[in-house]
Amino acid sequence: MKIKSAEFITSAVKPAQWPKDGLPEVALIGRSNVGKSSLINCFLNRKNLAKTSSTPGKTRMVNFYRVNGEFHLVDLPGFGYAKVPLSEKKNWEEMVETYLGERANIKGALLILDARRDAGDAELMVYDWLERFRVPVITVFTKVDKLSKNQLSARLRSLKAVIPVEDPVLFSSVTGAGKVALSKKIQEFLFGDYMIDRVIGVTDSE
Repeated sequence: MKIKSAEFITSAVKPAQWPKDGLPEVALIGRSNVGKSSLINCFLNRKNLAKTSSTPGKTRMVNFYRVNGEFHLVDLPGFGYAKVPLSEKKNWEEMVETYLGERANIKGALLILDARRDAGDAELMVYDWLERFRVPVITVFTKVDKLSKNQLSARLRSLKAVIPVEDPVLFSSVTGAGKVALSKKIQEFLFGDYMIDRVIGVTDSE
């Protein structure tokens, strides 16, 4: 995939604010310090399109980026380590679950994990959401440049024992490693056979 254009469209906190152009979407979801913004900037060949911060939890809304005029990358609010009130964390989770459950044109999700960190209940909750709403998912491990080849292999074995990882993308926003693989996965989401029947607007009470 050649990136010809990329632009920030809008930030949203509720469905009424989501773009209405009907373009297909690929969502990014992960803890608040896994490097989602750096991944977006690296993948789209833009230095400051997505704002990065040394303070975890900067992404507190659903941010939409239009790529090549053909699809959206959607940066969902981070979760986990951000030092914010529990009530605000709950609001973030509700925004994510609402988007995954109600957005009809979502084609897939990229679950972003820091290869150096353990996965836990929060990640398992996200996998559960994605399975429940039948959203295809690819796991992307970031910051792989910070580990040796042997360290990375050991970390992947450890993580695969905890979370349902299949054919992950190994990505570095520093070296650009994994950009081609990520591009292929996104194209498969958008134009391939990944998509299955979606469950829209279903809650546990239904």
